[in-house]
Amino acid sequence: MIRSDKHIDYKDTETLKKFLDQHGRLLPRRITGVSAKNQRTIAQAVKNARFMGLLPYLSK
Repeated sequence: MIRSDKHIDYKDTETLKKFLDQHGRLLPRRITGVSAKNQRTIAQAVKNARFMGLLPYLSK
């Protein structure tokens, strides 16, 4: 789903939203198909974006 040359950034919310489900939770690796290293990077970017107010913590 993600190319290896693409940099994950917390400011790129459109890319990060692809890794969240409809409730705002992170999708597991078996669904997204990314490596463990990229999953950790995505998780940290989502946490940073939530802290900065770019992504919601929950979606109802």
